[in-house]
Amino acid sequence: MKKLSKVLGLLGFATIVFSSCNNSSSPSEKSSESEQSSEVSISDLKIAYILTDSVIANYDFFKEQSGQITEKGKKFETELGSRARGFEQEVSNFEQTAGSMTPNQARAKQEDLMKKERNLVTYRDNLMQELQTDESKLYSDVIDQIQEYLTEYAEANDLEMILSYTRGGAVWYSKKSLDITDKVTAGLNAKFSTKKTEPVTPEK
Repeated sequence: MKKLSKVLGLLGFATIVFSSCNNSSSPSEKSSESEQSSEVSISDLKIAYILTDSVIANYDFFKEQSGQITEKGKKFETELGSRARGFEQEVSNFEQTAGSMTPNQARAKQEDLMKKERNLVTYRDNLMQELQTDESKLYSDVIDQIQEYLTEYAEANDLEMILSYTRGGAVWYSKKSLDITDKVTAGLNAKFSTKKTEPVTPEK
């Protein structure tokens, strides 16, 4: 109890000291603090948010480009499958005819098959790398376009901040009235549609 009384006493003393220091501030300091508080007022901030995943998934440009990448992937899969089947058939033929070959012929054929196998693996890796590059570029382009449009949208609607809302992200709650996802998606799609119908200017 005595220790607790001493702690409370010290806290009370500290409160008095701090209060005294605050009261002794000069008029200019008080004026400066008042100006800062008037400049930075949370209640005056105009904030909105978008469901980022939803905007991307429903953006016509993204759907169009991702569809093309998917088709490209299917084409690659068909080509790779065809080459793999051809290689497997060649291996099967070798296994059936190896007994009639000389040791040198068999060794040469094995080396040839090993080389073809390495080439097939390299070909597969190159296809996968190309698709990954396409996907990365697509997401980069989409993010750039969303950023550009949000800047225009914020200026047109007098917004100071637009947040990205994702499940488990930094924002845990916000009023539904602040959600501009549908408006942004519609605006992006309208802008993309306009670009698609614009005549292409020939290069000089």
